[in-house]
Parts: sequence; structure tokens; C-alpha cells
Amino acid sequence: MTVTMLAPYATHPALSRGRQHPEDADPARDPFQRDRDRIIHSGAFRRLEYKTQVFVNHEGDLFRTRLTHSLEVAQIARAVARNLALHEDLTEAISLAHDLGHTPFGHAGQDALHESMQTLRPEAGGFEHNLQSLRVVDELEERYASFNGLNLTFETREGILKHCSLSHARQLGDVGQRFIDRKRPGLEAQLANLADEIAYNNHDIDDGLRSGLITIEQMRQVQLFATYHDEVSRLFPDVTGRRLIAEIIRRMINALIVDLTHTTRDNLRIHKIQTREDVTQAPALLQFSDAMRRQADELKSFLMHNLYRHYKVMRMANKASTIVQSLFKAFVDDPRLMPADYRHDDERRQARAIADYIAGMTDRYAIKEYKRLFVV
Repeated sequence: MTVTMLAPYATHPALSRGRQHPEDADPARDPFQRDRDRIIHSGAFRRLEYKTQVFVNHEGDLFRTRLTHSLEVAQIARAVARNLALHEDLTEAISLAHDLGHTPFGHAGQDALHESMQTLRPEAGGFEHNLQSLRVVDELEERYASFNGLNLTFETREGILKHCSLSHARQLGDVGQRFIDRKRPGLEAQLANLADEIAYNNHDIDDGLRSGLITIEQMRQVQLFATYHDEVSRLFPDVTGRRLIAEIIRRMINALIVDLTHTTRDNLRIHKIQTREDVTQAPALLQFSDAMRRQADELKSFLMHNLYRHYKVMRMANKASTIVQSLFKAFVDDPRLMPADYRHDDERRQARAIADYIAGMTDRYAIKEYKRLFVV
């Protein structure tokens, strides 16, 4: 097995805190490589192909889905991990798994499912896709005879759990302890979180322009976009359309990656980080510079107001809410409408099983279920 040189502050597989269910070591792959492979082969990962990022999957074949988003996150994260000598396979595993618990219809589906849980079964707790992603890999995947879930390493599970309330943390055992102790996760987990932001900000520009919901003229109000629009126009005055957009976005992604790499190296030096334990005790180390952070925040704000709240996106979000809330209520009223595996006598367990069932649906399956139940 080829061993990549890792920085002393990286997460080293030989020092992994292991799996919930002990397994023999693999002579050909380290534990984090095995985690990545298990995630890619999971059913939840395949279903991401038909789950909304911003645009519902059937609205166009070229728009991003949760699957293509996760792949782009992994690609960006690996690039930075290599620059910083972090464990690339662990970084990729966390990146690929971070959205496994997402509902159909993107954030609109998540919000609708959370509201349904809070309204109809408040005793069961709400719904949060970050916690659900951990639940998928710990409990819901059915690939092994000896245990539920994928039996991932502690470090991958810790990275999947990006944020968590103290009440939830107390129920999650070792993986929730850092929230109680107010510690940071490893750099690979911090990196996956920032790579997620880089990926969705930039590919949502691409999809927004492709859909016609935003224009290049509007985007030039955003400093980061305007800087590279002007650079590309100067270097290639005759380039327009798809080539122009692609040239701008790839420069934006590169600028964010370079800034993140340099700022993080500075932070590691300033805080005298020598070990992974130092990382957990320090402030957030994976960061953009202040100037780049302001530009990234400006871009996020623009997309929120001009794309995510565009009336056409809001119309689809409203439909999504209706579908998810109607399905949840129907299943609460009569669990026999679901497959037998999702039925329980205890109301709290039943509510959580309904949430599992709906969260596991693809967009088109949720639409079909809605039509089966409500359309004559």
C-alpha cells in the first residue's frame, strides 16, 4: 500500500479511534480508504443522483444534483488536502457523505419535514439533514450481516457531524462529545465544510445563469465575479456564452482554493500547530482571509436574494413543502400506507421511521408517492 506523506497535524490512519464494531485491518487499504469506498457503494449515495440541489432533477439534465454537488465538493477538498498534506481519502470520504441524509427537494424538503415533525410529533424531535447523514451511515444502510450501517471510523463520522445541539450531542456518544467539550474536529473535517461552500456558491452561479434566472449583468454586481469577468473579457475579448462563464467560474474556484490554502498555512504557523490534538484545541484553522471572506459572503448574499428566492425557485419550494408535509401527515395518520419495515407500535419510533422513509426518497419517488396517495 502506498503511504502518502502526511503533515504531523493531519489525521493519521494508524492513530484512528476505530470503528463501533471492530473489524480486521485490510492489508491493501487504510481505514479511511475503506470508509470512502463504503460510502460510494452505499444506496444512499446512489440516490443523491435524483435529489435536488437547487433545481428539481427533472427540470433539466445539466443542472447539479446532490450527487454531482458531492463529487465537486470532494474534488475541491482533495485539492486543498494535497496542498496542506492532509489525509486525502478521509477528506474525500467526509465530502462524499456530507449530504447522504438530505431529503428530496433540497432545503425546502428539509424545512418541510422538520416542520411536520415539530407540529405533528414534537416528542420525536425535529429533522436536520446533518444528523440524518450520520444516522444513515450508523443505522440505516443495510449492507453487512454483522451490523447496521456502514461501520465507518470515528474520524469520518466526526466529520459528517458538522454541527449539533448539546441536547443531541449527549445522545450521540463519542462522536458528539466534542460539542460538549467545545473542541474542533480534525482539519479534514474543517476542510470538507469549506469545500462545500466553495462548490455550491460556484456551481449555483453556473446553474443560475444556465437557467436564465440570473444574468451576467446581475452577477457583475458581485466583486468576486466582476474581477474575473473583467479578466477573462480582457484576455479573451471574443469569448461569450458557456465558455465565458466556465472561464470565470474556474478562476473564482482557483482563487478561493489558493486563498484558503495560504490563510490556513498562516493560521497553522500563528497557532504553532504540531499535532491533531493541537487542532482540536485551537480556533477554526481552515479559513479564508478576511478580504476573501467578505467577497464570499457577498456572493452568498447575492445568490440568496436573487436565485434561491427567485419566484420560480420559490414556486417549486412551495410544491415541495406540500408534497413532503402531505406525505408525513398521511403516514402518521395511517402507517400501513408505508412498507412493513417502517411500521412501529411506539409513536416516537414511528415518527422517526416516517422521517427516515421520506428523507430516503428521491425527488421523483416522492412525487410518485404523492400522486399514488392523493391524485385520483
